[in-house]
Amino acid sequence: MNRLARFAGFGKHDEESATTAVLTEDVAVEQMDAEELREPIIEALRSVQDPEIPINIYDLGLIYRVDISPVGDVSIDMTLTAPACPVAGMMPIMVKDAVSKVEGVGLIQVDLVWDPPWSQANMSDEARLQLGLM
Repeated sequence: MNRLARFAGFGKHDEESATTAVLTEDVAVEQMDAEELREPIIEALRSVQDPEIPINIYDLGLIYRVDISPVGDVSIDMTLTAPACPVAGMMPIMVKDAVSKVEGVGLIQVDLVWDPPWSQANMSDEARLQLGLM
């Protein structure tokens, strides 16, 4: 038996462990409400820029769904402006990386969806204004 195993208490008889006191400390982990995470997640999504259009992906309307579980796991459905977008493989990774920086977020699942197809109607007023469409 190696020293680490002995230190951790592996291999001790039940009677020995019964006489040994082990101190444990309860650590309180603060959990945020799922809705409290929504705004920081949206801000993180706004930090991701579409490489072809100089607007963030949230205001472009590329994010269709953001579900947040009670334990902080996040599931995102997103699309692209066109299925043949040259960064199709990179955008979900960029989204996942941005959301992972939000404190309180657990596992992140980003799915690329094509239904409904993206259109300019999905864009926020701010994005339309920036592109001169208003």
